[in-house]
Amino acid sequence: MSVAEVAAVLGITRDGAYDAVRRGDIPSLRIGRKILIPTARLAALLGIEREGQQQ
Repeated sequence: MSVAEVAAVLGITRDGAYDAVRRGDIPSLRIGRKILIPTARLAALLGIEREGQQQ
């Protein structure tokens, strides 16, 4: 997911999401200039059980 998409899902501002990524509060990957948030790691961070996974 993009940082903007994660911001919308979490109900925070885009700038707030970028700040959280910089602090390491939101797990992210940088590919070139693009920052992406892995959905599995975000779901785990939020305590959401994804289909097909057991916790």
